[in-house]
Amino acid sequence: MSTWLTRIREFAARHREATSDFPHPLCKETMYRWCTRQRIFAADASIETDVVNVLDIAQGFIERSTDASSMDALITSFEQALARLGFRYFACGCHVDPLHPRKPLMALNYPHDWVEMYSERQLHRIDPVFIHADSMFRPFHWGDAQFLSGTTPEQRAMLEEAAQHGIARGFTIPIHPSLGSTLGGSCSLIPDSPNLHSHCYLAAQAMAAHFFDAAARSLSALTILGSNMRLTTRERQCVIWMGRGKTEEETAALLGLSAFTVHNYIANAKRRLRVSSSRQVTLHAIATGQISLSEMIEF
Repeated sequence: MSTWLTRIREFAARHREATSDFPHPLCKETMYRWCTRQRIFAADASIETDVVNVLDIAQGFIERSTDASSMDALITSFEQALARLGFRYFACGCHVDPLHPRKPLMALNYPHDWVEMYSERQLHRIDPVFIHADSMFRPFHWGDAQFLSGTTPEQRAMLEEAAQHGIARGFTIPIHPSLGSTLGGSCSLIPDSPNLHSHCYLAAQAMAAHFFDAAARSLSALTILGSNMRLTTRERQCVIWMGRGKTEEETAALLGLSAFTVHNYIANAKRRLRVSSSRQVTLHAIATGQISLSEMIEF
C-alpha cells in the first residue's frame, strides 16, 4: 500500500466521526470510486492528474509533519502546503484569544490588524466558527445554511467585519481530542478563490488532522506559540549559547557581536517569551519547540 493511502487510513481510523463516508476497505480502487461520488474526479484525465498532484502535496506535508524538528518547522510546512493547495490564510488551534492563548496551540497567518482587533475585543468569546466547531464533527463552509442559521446579529456583524479584512468564504475543520491527546479546537482555511476544487478541501482536511497530531506530540501542556513570541535567528543563537553556560561576553565572541548586542538579544527573547531570567528563557524556548535539547549539548 502506498504511503498516502496508509496515512489516510490512519487518519480515518482516528477521526471516524468526521470521515464516516470514507471507503472501506481503503484501496486505490475504492478511493477512486469514493472520489467520483464526491465529484472530485471529472471525466477527463487532466482532472485526475490534478487530483494526484493534490494528494502528493498532502502526502508530502504528512510525511514532513512526522519528522518536524520544531513547531516553527511544522507551522511553516503546513502554511506552504496550504498555499500550494490554494489557501491564502489559515488559523489552526485551540479556541482562545490568539494573542494571549491560555491553551497550548494557536497558529495563524491572518492579517495582523484583524488579529489585533479580534484579540482586543475578545471576539473569541462569541466567534460563531468556534462555537459551531465545538458541536460538529464534519467540516463546514461559512456560507452553509446550517451554520448561518445559528448565528446572532452580533456574530454575523463579526463575520462581515472579518470579510473586510480578507477573511471570507472560510472552511472550518473541527478537531476533537483523540485518544491520548487533549488537544482540540479547529482549523479554518481561507481560499484564494471561491472556485477552489473540492479535492483541495479533502486534502486540507487530512492535513489539518495530522497538523494537530504532530502539534500534540511537540507541545508541552504549557506551550504557547504566537507569531509575536517566536525568536529571531539571532535571539535563538544567543539563547542556545547562554543555555550551554556561556556568558554574554563569551557568546558575543563566538557570534562576532558585542556583549551589549548579545545582552539586548537576550532581553528581547525574555520579553517575547514573557519570562524574567536567562534560565527561564532557555526552558521556555525548549518547551515551545523553538530550540531542541540536542542544541543544548556542545560537541
